[in-house]
Amino acid sequence: MRDAFTAACIQFTSARDYELNIRLVSDLVRRARDGGADFVMTPENTGLTEPNGKLRREKARDEANHPVLAALREVAKETDAWLLIGSLAVDLSREPGTAPGEHRLANRSYLVDPSGSVLARYDKIHMFDVDLAGGESYRESNAFRPGGDTVLAETPWGMLGMSVCYDLRFPHLYRALAQAGADFLAIPSAFTVPTGKAHWHVLLRARAIENGCFVFAPAQWGEHAEGRRTYGHSLIVDPWGEVLADAGKGVGIISARIEVAAIAKARRMVPSLQHDRVFTKPELASRPLAAV
Repeated sequence: MRDAFTAACIQFTSARDYELNIRLVSDLVRRARDGGADFVMTPENTGLTEPNGKLRREKARDEANHPVLAALREVAKETDAWLLIGSLAVDLSREPGTAPGEHRLANRSYLVDPSGSVLARYDKIHMFDVDLAGGESYRESNAFRPGGDTVLAETPWGMLGMSVCYDLRFPHLYRALAQAGADFLAIPSAFTVPTGKAHWHVLLRARAIENGCFVFAPAQWGEHAEGRRTYGHSLIVDPWGEVLADAGKGVGIISARIEVAAIAKARRMVPSLQHDRVFTKPELASRPLAAV
């Protein structure tokens, strides 16, 4: 296992057109690699941000025919870089386990090695079904079939635990990944502006601190089709909770030198991963959860 590498997170504003996104992201990956990055990561919805459900289904492609996956696999091979494709909308109609007539998609993240091979796939588990105070409303489960499997993937520097965006709010997922061997946590995202301002930094730092892991969180930024706005602030966080890089606003690239030994150092100082105890769960309260 190698003891250090440079990680980079790409931040951009995903359009509703594949070709525009392919050109922009491919250029940003090349720039990150030219800047010394060994491992380059892109945000959730790298393929497209299409708010219209009918159009999203029409534009979705299965994995074998997905233009963004094919293009970025070639870019990984061209640049000799490790690449995390934050997520793509993948048509599940031809995949095993899909019920006849089911039209939902997978929100799927990919780990690609420098040969262009797909080493790991992760389908987002937790669906963003929320109504925000400012009037924004999201129902991811209408479009996407939630995943059910955690994914750990091997890299030259250690084990990567994969997740996507709203998964961030479920700390037990990351605890399970860390206790199974994750050294790094990937959290590609497209956080809304209200939730990003309130929670983005603190949640990412908490996941790093709780688990003694590096956190890589490439994010969407800006105004997308039909007025959807995303928060930006792609982050790289070390296992002690220190923010090593913050993209702020705008399209661009952040990077940081990752010293793998920092993981063991943080876990020696606070060895909480070794201190979990089995306990009985509380009985369900007689009143329902607030706002449910």
